[in-house]
Amino acid sequence: MCWLLKKQAMLTILGPTATGKTKLAVHLASKLNGEVISADSRQVYKEMNIGTGKDYNDYIAGTEKIPVHLIDIVEPGSQYNCYQYQQDFLSAYRNVTERNKLPVLCGGTGLYIEAVLSGYSFNGQGMPSLQGMASLHGFPKIKTQIFGIHYDREIIRQRITKRLKERLENGMIEEVKKLLEKGISHEKLKSYGLEYKFITLYILGEIKKDEMLQKLNTAIHRFAKRQMTWFRKMQRDGFQINWIDGELPLKKKIEKICAIYNV
Repeated sequence: MCWLLKKQAMLTILGPTATGKTKLAVHLASKLNGEVISADSRQVYKEMNIGTGKDYNDYIAGTEKIPVHLIDIVEPGSQYNCYQYQQDFLSAYRNVTERNKLPVLCGGTGLYIEAVLSGYSFNGQGMPSLQGMASLHGFPKIKTQIFGIHYDREIIRQRITKRLKERLENGMIEEVKKLLEKGISHEKLKSYGLEYKFITLYILGEIKKDEMLQKLNTAIHRFAKRQMTWFRKMQRDGFQINWIDGELPLKKKIEKICAIYNV
């Protein structure tokens, strides 16, 4: 069995959108006696499932349902920020480690990932403190090995477009309509960006469906590029990210992760 718990206190899986991070993290957690801690700024919201990319089927490895922490923890329409995420992460991390499980941090929100790996100091509104991005007093320094999933840019574009069409066919517009019917304001939904912004504009009649699809597709591509820019900056700042070819089969990805560290 591939076993990292004695070697590192946490495993981190990151990458841009549409790279299959969650599925890999879940299967690694299954193999390593671990549990997943999500690092996604929108998956924290309940009832925002299709648009944020929650696929509950991905939380199953074989016949085993792997716990995924920090999803569905706040009501849609509420505020949530990086400072709150740090606190929630620490609670989840301690919960997992106290039961001798390996935490597998997984997500594409670079700010959240970096905030817990570096212990950045934020005030209660989620803004950097007056001392700047200094280490948070009392925030534990967590040892981790970081793996990133990488695809060629054109492959990512194809995966994003394919996934977007599937989500639209599987009820993403209806999901946004239900949130509006629930009483969440147009302004709040648009503030969540990407799917929620452009689908809300479509529902309001401000853009046509074809225009919504085209603009949303373009916006997600740009978002993926920004994610990679953040991860590259993390590397320049001293984080070692071991990039894994996204086109490898899942089993080969897991084997490669284990082989890199001779475990």
